[in-house]
Amino acid sequence: MYRLAAFGLALMSTCVMAGTAAAENARTLQIIVSKDKQSLAVYDGDTVVSTSKVSTGKEGHDTPTGIFSILDKKKYHESNIYSNAPMPWMQRLTWSGIALHESSSVPNYPASHGCVRLPAAFAQSLYGQTERGVHVIITDAQVTPVMLHDAKLFAPKKPVPANLMSDVPLRADNFSRTTKQLEVAMNMAPAAPAFAAPKKAHVETPEAAPLRILITRRGEREQVADVQAMLNDLGFDAGSHDGFVGPMTRSAVEGFKRWKGVEQKGFLTDAFLTALYETSGKPKAPVGQLMIRQGFKPILSVPVGIKDPETALGTHLFTATAFDREEGTAGWQALTLPNRLPEAMMKRLGITNSDAAFTSTETAAQQAFDRIEISTELRDRIETMLTSGSSITINDQGIGQDTGDGTDFITITRSSPERIEAQTVSSKPRTEKPARKVRAIPLGVGLY
Repeated sequence: MYRLAAFGLALMSTCVMAGTAAAENARTLQIIVSKDKQSLAVYDGDTVVSTSKVSTGKEGHDTPTGIFSILDKKKYHESNIYSNAPMPWMQRLTWSGIALHESSSVPNYPASHGCVRLPAAFAQSLYGQTERGVHVIITDAQVTPVMLHDAKLFAPKKPVPANLMSDVPLRADNFSRTTKQLEVAMNMAPAAPAFAAPKKAHVETPEAAPLRILITRRGEREQVADVQAMLNDLGFDAGSHDGFVGPMTRSAVEGFKRWKGVEQKGFLTDAFLTALYETSGKPKAPVGQLMIRQGFKPILSVPVGIKDPETALGTHLFTATAFDREEGTAGWQALTLPNRLPEAMMKRLGITNSDAAFTSTETAAQQAFDRIEISTELRDRIETMLTSGSSITINDQGIGQDTGDGTDFITITRSSPERIEAQTVSSKPRTEKPARKVRAIPLGVGLY
């Protein structure tokens, strides 16, 4: 109670500075945290606008590395795991408990229980600069964004007249339905659409949330969604096309196998999938998937091809900075993050060359994007929706478990075995303090 009252008095004395709105270009800001350097840098485009020391998670409470977004902000928060510890200027990165926040203890080594601790003055200043959705990248070694100049990246287009898309659903749930939706959109367009002078009512408003695009490998959920759609089209009741295996889906799969004389052993076996695609008259979906979220909500999911699928894509983040819809131009910057792929994952995805997972050259991100096969129809659709601050994440592992309701796409990266060993050997020895008494609440319920 006293801590909250004291913070309230401090907040009143500084509310003019801390309560100001996020910077005008907050959507193009990027926060990069280096665990090796125990440092944080705020970028606006390719320019560093502020820096600070930090303290990340100590041994046993390691701060995860990867690509995050600010999901929630609170000027004052108390941990519901560690004795209601005060966490002023809290900016949440995951709903499982990782955040940026002020701390009175920010040594030059990892000391937190998983969060990123910030000095008081900087935590307050940073809070005033950001808004929900700003990307936060946490890495071991320090990384720096590089500017890209390539016409193959997305560029904004003026929206087509509303009547062209009025009957086309925005979300595509599976491969077969996606193809049909895109064809309908194109068939309805006139021979010479008037892109030159659209009505102002159709121009993207400044308030439109940035797109969050994830390009990754198709996983089991996407495969199951396709199977459900095809089985339903054939008259089997596999339930909704949600990608989750329930009793109705299992029953439909078993019924199809009996009909076609396919062995019942196993679930989505190669023999079953081959028979299902042949019977449905549908081509097999490509190995990639492109998904879009906007305002922390999913709006599109479609299959895409990946050239040389046996080679890892690596992990990359592209962000649209300089953005001009009238001129049809966007400046893109890119980051490449090292990311170790487990052998079991590589085997499941058919990856035999993982060198790209550790490549961090300036060309790695562009090379990864160039391998993605995006149709003209899909590109047009994305470029019409594109807004300033939109971003593209490319990875191999698919959607992580931290991605869910009320999040952008969260990508957790893994260090190489060599780096993990080096971190263990070089960890800073220090005198252990007596253990603090904590409440018995399961890890991940709140922040720490």
